[in-house]
Amino acid sequence: MQLTRFELYQRVCNRPLSKVAPELGISGTALAAICKRYQVPYPGSGYWTRLSLGLPAELAALPEAPDETIEIAPSTPKPRQKRAPEEGSARKTRRPAKPHRPTRHPLLFGVEEHLRKTREVKEGEFLRPYKRILPDLISSETALHRALAIANDLYLALDEQGYRVHIAQAAGDLHRIHVKEQEVERKDRKYGRYLSGSIWSPDRPTVFYIDTVPIGLALTEMTERVTMRYLNGDYHREDSRFIRSAKPWQLTHSWTKEQDMPCGRFRVIAYSPKKGVDWSVSWQETEQEALGTLIPKIVETLKAAKNNVQRLMDAEDVAAAKRKKEREEEWERYLRQEDARKTAQALADSQQQLAEIMERWGKAMTVERFFADAEERLKCTNDGRRQRLEERLALAKAMTGNADPLDFIERWVAPEERHRSKFI
Repeated sequence: MQLTRFELYQRVCNRPLSKVAPELGISGTALAAICKRYQVPYPGSGYWTRLSLGLPAELAALPEAPDETIEIAPSTPKPRQKRAPEEGSARKTRRPAKPHRPTRHPLLFGVEEHLRKTREVKEGEFLRPYKRILPDLISSETALHRALAIANDLYLALDEQGYRVHIAQAAGDLHRIHVKEQEVERKDRKYGRYLSGSIWSPDRPTVFYIDTVPIGLALTEMTERVTMRYLNGDYHREDSRFIRSAKPWQLTHSWTKEQDMPCGRFRVIAYSPKKGVDWSVSWQETEQEALGTLIPKIVETLKAAKNNVQRLMDAEDVAAAKRKKEREEEWERYLRQEDARKTAQALADSQQQLAEIMERWGKAMTVERFFADAEERLKCTNDGRRQRLEERLALAKAMTGNADPLDFIERWVAPEERHRSKFI
């Protein structure tokens, strides 16, 4: 289509570019480019809105230029080239790329920062972070990087086998077992500054599932028994450079004690988090063998333990059902015994109340016969004495009150009214 500059100017001034461009077979962007190329002004943004609202809107005039003819050719889409058959078949037979293994397990993102936000800890103590919903990692500050690296390798190795390591849900019935930190188990425990310190532990266990079998995981730095010497107001390791460089006279008024200190070596504990299932297995590193080399063995051992743990869980379910039934039967016996005791007590209380009523009834009848007999005798006395005795008899009746024996029976409570048995 051929248009002069003036004709194009009239079209774009009468209607928006989005309406004119389809009539010319091009897009609005292409029409705007043509207008700029041939110096044809067109309304800017907001022009048509102001015009529809009756507001004044300025429109630039057509600048002077040769009124040449503008050739506008409709744009036609390019046909899509078809892929050659051999190229498509070659692409289909290409080997799939090996999935990229992440360098950091998602469960460990941001964990180091939370572990370092800890309560005050003395030298030779584990970190005690404020946050309690964290992976089950126990470590000193100096060994924290190694702890995170070991946990990361273990979690990723389990993920590669299809076992997602995560923190147990709050509503679940999974529990964390007590984790022993001593490298060599001893009868006594001397951890902490005062030899009885507590070790931080998360509120929820770190677990993964093999099918429907939950397995708990814990990683702890171990402790070793070392000799500590008190010098200059604090305890120091006997084999430390500070103590070895001290003068003999400086050690005159010092003393020693034994204490469990973090040794920098780690132990992995796998256990059943289901309550009542006593199953756990652990691996610990030595000075000759690092824990990282044991991770493939740990994964294979846990995979092979599924049937054993499932059997123990089933046995615990049966035992738990049996214990529940025994508790219900014991509670039923207690309720029956308590019901029988309350029934007997109600009978005894009713009998005692009835005996008291009968005793009070007898006293009331005696008083009633006394006043009736006195009134009969007054009839046989002379007038002067009768009047005086009637006044005193009225005073005596007022003092004793009007006791109706039937009121006693009305206040009596029968045994069934005191307690109604639920088992008869």
